[in-house]
Amino acid sequence: MTSDTSKSTAAAPRSARARTAARTDDKPIKALHLGSGDPLMLLHGFMLSPHCWERTADRLSSHCEVYAPALPGHWGGPPAERGLVGVGALADAIEAQLDEMGWRTCHIAGNSLGAWVGVELARRGRARTLTLIAPAGGWNVPSLTQFRVGLKFLSLVPLVRIGRRLGGFATDNVIPQRFALFLLSKHASAVPRREIANVLRAALNCTAMLPMIAGGLRAPALADLSDLVTPVRLLLSEYDRIIPNRVYARRYLKELPDSADRILVNGVGHVPMLEAPDRIATLIAEHVYASRNHLRAV
Repeated sequence: MTSDTSKSTAAAPRSARARTAARTDDKPIKALHLGSGDPLMLLHGFMLSPHCWERTADRLSSHCEVYAPALPGHWGGPPAERGLVGVGALADAIEAQLDEMGWRTCHIAGNSLGAWVGVELARRGRARTLTLIAPAGGWNVPSLTQFRVGLKFLSLVPLVRIGRRLGGFATDNVIPQRFALFLLSKHASAVPRREIANVLRAALNCTAMLPMIAGGLRAPALADLSDLVTPVRLLLSEYDRIIPNRVYARRYLKELPDSADRILVNGVGHVPMLEAPDRIATLIAEHVYASRNHLRAV
């Protein structure tokens, strides 16, 4: 596995930066949709929202048509139908959006739960390339590691319920912000306060939280990854406190095809787009552009 130590020099288009600055921060986003070029879908993680992709999407939009939807049951997304909150059901919902947009295939980058959904979409033949960022699902079923993840998120339930009662005080207060930053990032100072406030708003407005935790304990294991034919780039966060690499990345490292890139992104936490949008945009873009170098007969 290689290690990423570079600092990105990618810059967002000025108009894209203006759109981000003008956005009302406390409003849900159904989907980010910007730019032109190769179709690229960005999928967020559990209890998050498209807000976490804003700066990365801005940077990628100069060369790609970027679409970052809110997952069902998450802030800004459609309601999750009762009992249909598993990875397969989430992939069904995203696939329906691809059909509506006329995207038979697209490049896909996903973080955590979004990466797991991306694997499912790749198996369905919808991904041109697949970038997995701190992917979830790399545990056997049943297993102690599976239950540890469930218990970790279950421990957040009382905090979320209290936060819902406190409203804006919880999302804008420095104490819960620091707690969230500790879980999701390495360098808290690199994350704008508006972004971590939106992370907290997303968590408090995730209606699928309990159903997904319960469903995750009963969900089938991720199928063997060795038969993926989509070009894959695996990005692991050096300081992942949610699903540490030494335990939860083993299956991805072992089972992905030899052709897959395996990169350790230095100095970042579980959601690296929050603190290193330039580097993540560059690593995604490299993988997208590399796919253009292969001539195909049609």
